[in-house]
Amino acid sequence: MTVTKLSAQELFRAAYENRYTWDNNFPGYTADVTYKYDDKVTTGKVIINADLKAEVLGVEDEAVKKAIHGQAWEIAIHRIRRSFEDTHSENTFSYGDTDLTDAVEILVGGKGSGDKYKVRNNEVCLVHRQIHGIFVTINTFSSHQTGEGYLSHTYDSVYHDPKTGEQKGGRSEFTDEYEKVGKYFILNRREIRTETNGHLNIQEFIFSNIQLLEPAA
Repeated sequence: MTVTKLSAQELFRAAYENRYTWDNNFPGYTADVTYKYDDKVTTGKVIINADLKAEVLGVEDEAVKKAIHGQAWEIAIHRIRRSFEDTHSENTFSYGDTDLTDAVEILVGGKGSGDKYKVRNNEVCLVHRQIHGIFVTINTFSSHQTGEGYLSHTYDSVYHDPKTGEQKGGRSEFTDEYEKVGKYFILNRREIRTETNGHLNIQEFIFSNIQLLEPAA
């Protein structure tokens, strides 16, 4: 019996397509937001519309507003459904090493040369790619199963200078929680713990009263 081994591209593509995304009928939503940073608490409202643009209302402090907007934008950008061809048509893929957790390394050539991923259990568990001139490395430790693809639950991120390899800023640990609103899974809590020079910063974003917008007629 011959066992046909999947190509690196096929393995990565299957994991890419196993991510949970919103469909093209996603109407957008509104939510109340509570932002906790150290001992400061701010409340406001976010709107993510059908074309996944984010808006923050009722927050006066510009730095806080920017922090909330950044997370709202981040939430939306990762739920956009883009085909594998749209995202990766100019990349090639080859196998690297398999680690002790059975995560298989996928090395990228072509346009994204130097990037790499790891795939385990049909999920992308490591992303290492250059974005805006800096390498970001994200390790995913656990995930939520929605029945329509997976969502990251706990993960970390760290940034490095691509030329020197020097770490930029601290390592951040994330915990994401979701709830189902209508037929869509939407983030209702994100905690970010960042340690920089021995000092731990904790940010918490809580999204409540999540309501889908009425679809445009």
